[in-house]
Amino acid sequence: MVVFLVLEDFQDLFRHYKLRRGFSAGTKHRFLSFISRLSIWIFDYIMVNDTSLHSAWHKMASKLYFIYLLVFHQRNHYAIHNIQVTSLSLKTSIFMFEKLDQANYHQLCYLLASDHPEFQLILDQYGHPPFWSRPNTFESLVHIILEQQVSLASALAALTKLKEKIQEVTPERLLLLTDQELRDCYFSRQKTAYVRHLAENIVSGALSLSEMEEMDDLTIRSQLKKIKGIGDWTVDIYLIFMLHHQDVFPIGDLAAVNSLKKVKGLSATVSREEVLFEVSQFKPYRTIATMLLWHAYLSERKRK
Repeated sequence: MVVFLVLEDFQDLFRHYKLRRGFSAGTKHRFLSFISRLSIWIFDYIMVNDTSLHSAWHKMASKLYFIYLLVFHQRNHYAIHNIQVTSLSLKTSIFMFEKLDQANYHQLCYLLASDHPEFQLILDQYGHPPFWSRPNTFESLVHIILEQQVSLASALAALTKLKEKIQEVTPERLLLLTDQELRDCYFSRQKTAYVRHLAENIVSGALSLSEMEEMDDLTIRSQLKKIKGIGDWTVDIYLIFMLHHQDVFPIGDLAAVNSLKKVKGLSATVSREEVLFEVSQFKPYRTIATMLLWHAYLSERKRK
């Protein structure tokens, strides 16, 4: 209810300032999503403090419009501003960047579940999924490569063996190993070639993981797919686990796809295109949807 009130206020503001012309649908969608997230935060505050809304929503809408001018004037990059809603005695910092963090994670789960009952059912049955996260390091990317088309346990065993061999998993240390030493760490011939190529590109400066933190999804995908053995699934997992981008669905991930089929009641033979259509309904929170689907999948396996 609170979310709808804010969105209605912003639509009125749109009409009042005649902003519809020359304003892209994508930008409008992102800003409406931003307002929704802010609304939930304020709703939580109100529920705790039992504060009356009264006319504060209209005042807040005007302030949000001012923030919009500041945020999008800076090309949608990190924009941090303070707002004061006087009638609510509330002050908070607004972060306009579409990434997950532990502070907004549960709120985004609730937001997605409010529009999709199947996700509310997952929350009711299993609680919130863990905030799956890995540091943005060479070791983490090697771990993802090891997870390609094998069990998570097998991949972890190989990574553990590698760490026993070289202690710290860095590109420089990995390149000191022979192919046989990597195979002794349970690396296949193909994955040996993949991690070598990745290490060589990082050492040469052709690839910078830290710079990826400032890039959009398409640029990151283009950069990483230049590395042998890195395809869309690996990039998707990198975006989700390491960079925490909030609108990613790994279409090549069997666990996520099979879980989606179950919760949506889809046929086992449903096409890739139909899966992508179903997932498109979760924009701009497809990463949240993925984590909820993984959570349901793993929770159900534990019960068996």
